Amino acid sequence: MVHHPEVEVTPFSLPAGSMRLAPVIQVAGLQKRYGALTAVKGIDFTVQRGEIFGLIGPDGAGKTTTFQILAGVMEASAGSVQVLGRPPRQARLGIGYLTQQFSLYLDLSLNENIRYSAGLREVPLDRLMERRDRYLKLMNLDQFGDRLAGQLSGGMKQKLALCCALIAQPEILLLDEPTTGVDPVSRRDFWDVLAALANQGVTIVVATPYLDEAERCNRIALMYNGEIQQMGTLQDLRIGLGLHRLEVRTNDLATTEQVLLDAIPPLPHETPPPLVDVQSFGDRLDILVPDHATGEATVRQVLQQQHLHPSQIDYAEATLENVFVTRLRQQGADPPFIPLPRSLPRTSRSLAQPRGSNDLAIQTRQLYKTFGNFRAVKDVTLEVRYGEIYGLLGANGAGKTTTIKMLCGLLPASGGEISLAGRSQNLRNPDLRRQIGYMSQKFTLYDDLSVVQNLEFYCGVYRVPRAQRREKIDWVLTICGLTGQEDMLTGRLPGGWKQRVAFGASVMHEPEILFLDEPTSGVDPLARRQFWRLIEDFARRGTAILITTHYLEEAEHCNNMGFMVAGEVVAKGTPSAIKAAQPGKLIEMITNMPQVTSDLLKTVLDPWRVSIFGDRLHLVLDHPDSDIPCIQDLLQEYHKPDGTILELHSVRAIPFSLEDAFIGIVQRSEQTT
Repeated sequence: MVHHPEVEVTPFSLPAGSMRLAPVIQVAGLQKRYGALTAVKGIDFTVQRGEIFGLIGPDGAGKTTTFQILAGVMEASAGSVQVLGRPPRQARLGIGYLTQQFSLYLDLSLNENIRYSAGLREVPLDRLMERRDRYLKLMNLDQFGDRLAGQLSGGMKQKLALCCALIAQPEILLLDEPTTGVDPVSRRDFWDVLAALANQGVTIVVATPYLDEAERCNRIALMYNGEIQQMGTLQDLRIGLGLHRLEVRTNDLATTEQVLLDAIPPLPHETPPPLVDVQSFGDRLDILVPDHATGEATVRQVLQQQHLHPSQIDYAEATLENVFVTRLRQQGADPPFIPLPRSLPRTSRSLAQPRGSNDLAIQTRQLYKTFGNFRAVKDVTLEVRYGEIYGLLGANGAGKTTTIKMLCGLLPASGGEISLAGRSQNLRNPDLRRQIGYMSQKFTLYDDLSVVQNLEFYCGVYRVPRAQRREKIDWVLTICGLTGQEDMLTGRLPGGWKQRVAFGASVMHEPEILFLDEPTSGVDPLARRQFWRLIEDFARRGTAILITTHYLEEAEHCNNMGFMVAGEVVAKGTPSAIKAAQPGKLIEMITNMPQVTSDLLKTVLDPWRVSIFGDRLHLVLDHPDSDIPCIQDLLQEYHKPDGTILELHSVRAIPFSLEDAFIGIVQRSEQTT
């Protein structure tokens, strides 16, 4: 696990006494125009030294343009930008910039990539060696210095990119979606490193599509259509939203969801109605309400009128995603839900039907795959029924993609049994292949073809009848927001938009079995919500869906899931069952010195049990009744050399998130092997 030695902070130091007071980034009236298009429309914000500032928004909001101006890569059209007390171009030696596109050299080793970056920034050799050793140790990469960058996992690549950005000792880090495609364990490590750097005075501005990790920022700005719509701490944004969340569990999610959606009056509302929003997840509904008690009473009343009875209603805090999506919906940015126009009759096989053995769409028994002496997949047994969304989750290298490739016939299995749509023989049969849709982890459309040419190609591959192709292609263009831009080269699309086109291409033929390998990687929260409405619509029409994702908040949409560790499935169940099965408690702790508290607790607890979330910590304790008094005694004994004491403000138990459960399962599994 990652340890956090002291971090050296360098150039452009401010006068004594002003370290925490004077902003290191000051932006006023910033505009950027590209011809007739205004990408950034007069935004204002400041960032303090040692602050983690989150800039979040949908694709096309203007985030990357803002980053490029802050980094001195691009000039503003109007407004004032000061970085470290000077224009960005003059402050570039004090700035480390991780771009959205991976920029390392994959055919160079870790050491060679770091040496190259240091050369560009004119870092003296003696400082290079000392800093390289320190940062590789900080990132837990010190054992891999001679390994080629191309052989690293996604999380390790991003940590290496951060090492390269840090090698010149910047005072400011600009990170544009640094953890896209990175697994949850590596992502948490990455954010713990950022917290350690910020504690040592490094200022960090970060953009991320993962809103659960954006909750770790000290302050957050919501950006849309080139403007900052709202800014503040997570608590500020929750209070400003004025809404709370109900988690409703019922045996008939689809009907319950529709009844509650029908009870919400159309936008705009002069005053918030009792029910504001309803969103379906794998085994529950999330409902946003102005008041918990009134909202619960309304839910029960509306459902009782339709003779529906929820099995459980729980109160919960609104998430940052709730804030983000609600604000953008108020701006009219929520794309309409448009189901795929269907030519095939809807199958009767769905979750609403009694389940028998003939409902199994995907089945494996003792499936394994070896590459030489390495066993990548170990005796995996899975069952996925028609109408079910099954999530296969795991860290990078756990074996998820290898499993999907074997199921799709792209890789031969080394052993075990596979059954698809009732077939266990001749799985490459053309008739069977036409029942399957597959969206791979790596974008597989052709960058040198236009969007419409790619879609026409896939219509041909999947043998969509010619009379239906135009309607299906128009549907993809509509849900992607590309109507009128279908002749654009696919390679010019941002990553999130490419994912939308790839999803559309994989489902135009109305598959009965659908494999989705990280389909929403890099997709903004509004588009991700649309993705899942479409995925759930396919499931409700009887399609069996096997999906992988690193975004565990969205994995809550799955009906069932399996967690993979080192090629094995180590846990199975519904999202709620997996969280409920976790030993111990998740404890939220707030102190006056979060980083000091974290470092101190990691001396007595497994490091994975302690993580910083903005101004608070999360602790996983197996025996909280006995552990918490010991922790309180430890904190009371600590004081800094200047006499400052560590103050404990609050301690409370909070529900496990799926990410907390996932990390606990992975870490416990690794400790027993």
